[in-house]
Amino acid sequence: MTERTETRCGYVALVGAPNAGKSTLMNHIMGTKVSIVTHKVQTTRARVVGVLTQDASQVVFVDTPGIFSPNRRLERAMVAAAWSGAADADKIVLLIDAERGLSEDVQLIIEGLKKSERLAYAALNKIDLIPREGLLSLAQEIQAAECFENIFMISALKGDGVQDLVDTLMTILPPGPWLYPEDHLSDMNDRLFAAEITREKLFLSLHQELPYSLTVETEGWEERKDGSVKIDQVIYVERSGHKGIVLGKGGQQVKRVGAEARKELEQILDRRVHLFLFVKVRENWRDDPERYREMGLDFSE
Repeated sequence: MTERTETRCGYVALVGAPNAGKSTLMNHIMGTKVSIVTHKVQTTRARVVGVLTQDASQVVFVDTPGIFSPNRRLERAMVAAAWSGAADADKIVLLIDAERGLSEDVQLIIEGLKKSERLAYAALNKIDLIPREGLLSLAQEIQAAECFENIFMISALKGDGVQDLVDTLMTILPPGPWLYPEDHLSDMNDRLFAAEITREKLFLSLHQELPYSLTVETEGWEERKDGSVKIDQVIYVERSGHKGIVLGKGGQQVKRVGAEARKELEQILDRRVHLFLFVKVRENWRDDPERYREMGLDFSE
């Protein structure tokens, strides 16, 4: 590490429409999983921090929920968290799905950037999925918005162009001391991260609207003498009919989800995990301030 006066550090917010690839990009940059990823929109519900330290620079990436036109309280809180993350950041990277182009949600974000008089970096994601001519045309449209300092062409999934984006961010951070130790990767505690892993497996296993009407909380975390950990989690659903769907016939659905979550947690935590899942009905949990505090969201939005 160089002298403190030579170090650089700053916050970079990753913003975008739902499913633009923000969490995939975050995980690729970090080289490990810090954000859960599914093919369903609105997977990320709260801000997730990933810390990348290279040479004398430390970038604190903030993976934000997707920005769209919200209708429900939870959606409004998620979008507010995204805008708050952008407002607090030193730099903003707007991820744009190259296949979808300048969708209504992207236009909404661009208008928000203009109102805040903030310049951002645009990252055209999933560039491997459309022809070069289409990319160039889209880049011209983005440039015409006049609120971007630069445009990067990337594939968050494959890693193409990601290092160029990271290298640029490293050089433009403001001078200052690091905010986290050199080996620090995320500010998410183990209990919340474990709950997020289980929620990810539920999102991948369940269909239609059910994933959006459930949440997962870690209620017990017991360190055992043999080095393993016992984790008790509750899956909250809004209706009794949903409980049966999550459990599955003979409890097979929740058993399969638990096995998948346990396997990944053991890989991440590098130790044996005893995971116990319970499904409970909590009507209108999306209107419960305590649930919002658990997720790090503002209930008042």
